[in-house]
Amino acid sequence: MALRKINDVSFLKAIKTILDTKTESVIIALTEEQRNEILDSKKEIERGLFIDHELLDKEVLVWLSTK
Repeated sequence: MALRKINDVSFLKAIKTILDTKTESVIIALTEEQRNEILDSKKEIERGLFIDHELLDKEVLVWLSTK
């Protein structure tokens, strides 16, 4: 069913409301310290200073099994 074929104005307004709420941008105010942490983290990722999530999970399981 194409939207342009729908004549029910109430239905179309309801769809518009749903779409508007799903596409609204949320602005998060960050402190200077938070912005710097994010920039530093991006630089570390560019230098390869990170661990893959699956590998980390495996290392944690090994660590927990030795405790």
